[in-house]
Amino acid sequence: VDDMLVKVQTITVFLVFCVTCLLFFSLWRKMSFENRKLPPGPVPFPILGNLLQLNTKNLSRDIEELSRMYGPVFTIYLGSERVVVLSGYKTVKKALIGFGDEFSRRGSMPTLPPFIPLLFPFPGILRQFVLSTLRNFGMGKRSIEERIQEETCFLVERFRNTHAFAPFLFLTHAVSNIICSIVFGDRFDCEDKKFVTLIRLIEENGSLQRSHWILLYNFFPTLMDYLPGPHQQIFKNFEAFRRFVQERVKIHKETLDPNCPHDFIDAFLIKMEEEKYGHSKFNEESLAGSTMDLFVGGTESTSSTLKFGLLILLKYPEIEEKVHEEIDRVIGRSTCMADRSQMPYTDAVVHEIQRFISLVPFGVPRAVTGDVRLNQYIIPKGTTIFPFLKSVLYDSTEFPSPEQFNPGHFLDENGAFFYRMCVGESLARVEIFLILTTILQNFILKPVIDPKDIDITPVMSFVTDTPKPGDSRSLACLA
Repeated sequence: VDDMLVKVQTITVFLVFCVTCLLFFSLWRKMSFENRKLPPGPVPFPILGNLLQLNTKNLSRDIEELSRMYGPVFTIYLGSERVVVLSGYKTVKKALIGFGDEFSRRGSMPTLPPFIPLLFPFPGILRQFVLSTLRNFGMGKRSIEERIQEETCFLVERFRNTHAFAPFLFLTHAVSNIICSIVFGDRFDCEDKKFVTLIRLIEENGSLQRSHWILLYNFFPTLMDYLPGPHQQIFKNFEAFRRFVQERVKIHKETLDPNCPHDFIDAFLIKMEEEKYGHSKFNEESLAGSTMDLFVGGTESTSSTLKFGLLILLKYPEIEEKVHEEIDRVIGRSTCMADRSQMPYTDAVVHEIQRFISLVPFGVPRAVTGDVRLNQYIIPKGTTIFPFLKSVLYDSTEFPSPEQFNPGHFLDENGAFFYRMCVGESLARVEIFLILTTILQNFILKPVIDPKDIDITPVMSFVTDTPKPGDSRSLACLA
């Protein structure tokens, strides 16, 4: 019996060895052919790809090292998924602007949460509609700016009614209510049960996105679909979002006035009616998806940027003081966007916050629509593309001291605002400028610990970098 068991074990080990060798040989043959044209990169393992060679807790550093080894365009394998990484300002600009149409498809990442349109492009005509609707949002009686100002007043009042506190949740509520006003036509009371539930789901999904379970799912989706674990919860949460959106759409259909759209859903329903004949992309499914993209992304990305911004100002009180001086010199009433042209330093601070935090360091996955020649390489149709945006925002040829928080990166020698490149979506910049300026117009930020001890190092993940939850305890607002 023992001899038989030994033989079975030996045969099993031999078979495993043979299968492994075949996988390596198959992969080697495939790569030896493709590498004649593909950008270079580290040799992947079968099934795992380059997973074991990457530190997921500090992926930015590993990608930077690979870029130094293989150049600004290189190939990695995330599981079986082939990914071409673009690094550096010139390379990313050449690809995404010079070959904009070729790099316009959504890339592959099963659990990546939807983001606002500029970060996570909608397909073709849908993207154009979403952007133009937001840009020209004069629907009803209030503009986007007025909606932001209204919500900021509620935020300031909540601050005044609270003494020493951690305002992160207040910021999330305010930013979410702005996008709710634009998308759904009205804001929610911060105690509203549905609203509280939605915010909780957004925060839970954000936490799940930073877990190893989600990382494994992104690499091995087919296998992980059948395994229990926290990664299954993220899809339940998105389904809860979808049900909420569908309820709101039903209400909008009953009250729709084609001559007077009040919000994004109204505008989309009118567009659906205009194109109801034929094979239009404007349908119930795309309405639900677009609304979820705007709501979830518009809440999470802007609120995270504001949280980072407050922590940065706490760490550098001399910068906050300069902003206060400019506010006192220029603004004598409620803040409005017309003030921005007279506030170059504050505008530079807002842009530097967005640059410095690099909220989505690897951009959002794209895919090429056909075979594309970039530099001396051929990127095959359908290949997933990661534009390494942090390498753009930290490019020393564009920003002389990229590792330092320095508003001077966006100021010329005369102190005038100098616009270098797009580092954030326009709606987000309007929100950040108005909210941050209004907070500083009404309050002085006071840390309860030494500013030098405030840690602005983000919690890194494969998708986004976020402020450390404990850092919010270092903040107090005083009128």
